[in-house]
Amino acid sequence: MTDAVAAADTAREPILRARGIAKVYGAVRALGGIDFELYAGEVLGIVGDNGAGKSTFIKILSGAIAPDAGTIEVDGAPVHFRGPLDARRAGIETVFQELAVIPLMDVEENFFLGRELCPPGLLGHLKLLSKAKMRAQARDEIASLRVGIPSVRQRVGTLSGGQRQSVAVARAVAWSRKIVIMDEPTAALGVKESRGVQELIKRVRDRGIAVILISHNMPQVFDVTDRIFVLRHGVHAGTVKTVETDMEQVIKLITGATLHEHGRAS
Repeated sequence: MTDAVAAADTAREPILRARGIAKVYGAVRALGGIDFELYAGEVLGIVGDNGAGKSTFIKILSGAIAPDAGTIEVDGAPVHFRGPLDARRAGIETVFQELAVIPLMDVEENFFLGRELCPPGLLGHLKLLSKAKMRAQARDEIASLRVGIPSVRQRVGTLSGGQRQSVAVARAVAWSRKIVIMDEPTAALGVKESRGVQELIKRVRDRGIAVILISHNMPQVFDVTDRIFVLRHGVHAGTVKTVETDMEQVIKLITGATLHEHGRAS
């Protein structure tokens, strides 16, 4: 997010807004009334300790579970997700830590998994696939994001972990065009491959797509995000602009040390 875009945040509508999001599991309060805003062309990091509510919140935004209370708007219009398909229709794609790619299929097939293109007319009714069109679209998307994959006809099982993650991200970007949620995208990757995925996240942002990044990797969060949204015990502990804070301050928000410094219970 550029300085000009950041300065204009107060003068424009967020691409995604959530108000009062709450979720309870029996006696456990997973989320206690979360307010959240996301703007086009920014990377927003969501951080917090285990049990802070990150996974629950992301599952709600991606349509995997329904909140017990609260509202969600996309482009200013209220939405009610009955499942992940509704979130996808609203322009929200999610890349989970457990990659949803099929190793025995090639890149092109994974790219259009569940969204295969068929020609019009009789051939389409016979469920014949427009393989040339799918191959061209997958190749163009991979090239535009500068993903280092030799061929879209290569089996995903032969790719490195970073390349597989890049395929999942590129697929999400191709179908979303609005918002991509990434849940620990580099958790199982080495340093070099993690850096490649981080650069890919920046290129996604540069296309004007909003990215929500969930990560325990604080150096990564500070490298790629524009803002950092902190959850603690299911409540919003604070949001800071990345360039205006440091790791120590964010960790204080995560642990509640900031509250103790002001003489309040955490």
